[in-house]
Amino acid sequence: MGAARTSRTPLPGIGVRYDLVTRERRRLSVVAEKDGARTLSSHRGKGPEEDPELSVRLDGQEAALVVDALRPAHHSPSLLSTTELGLVAERVGLSASSHWNGRLLGDTRTRTETGVSIVAVLRRTEALPSPGPDFRLAGGDTLIVIGTREGVDAAAEILGRE
Repeated sequence: MGAARTSRTPLPGIGVRYDLVTRERRRLSVVAEKDGARTLSSHRGKGPEEDPELSVRLDGQEAALVVDALRPAHHSPSLLSTTELGLVAERVGLSASSHWNGRLLGDTRTRTETGVSIVAVLRRTEALPSPGPDFRLAGGDTLIVIGTREGVDAAAEILGRE
């Protein structure tokens, strides 16, 4: 087995394709589209030009969840390393059919009920820091929450209401 190798190919008008050849010589590709969508593919043959044996299209929120699963927060400096303080920082997504779609953040009573802080909202391609109680939520938003493990789990339950 050899070392893993990666490459990056611009796709004009679409985005960027990232290719990975694993130590076991498996070929994976990710097409990162400008709108945040991702297509993850696995190839048997020599390259990503061949028909993939597996291909999964993910919207931006789903892609973020896959990243979180592949690189758990307690191993990742991507958001904030707070576990030694008894805190966790996580992304909580709002579905398009969320009960909170179009409602104010304060209406969720998340901070009051759970003690967590919502420190930012990721919407499409922008980050909106420090949303106040009058911030209007939208389906597809990803909320960055920080608090105790129990508080974050409770907040995810509240925010996951359909």
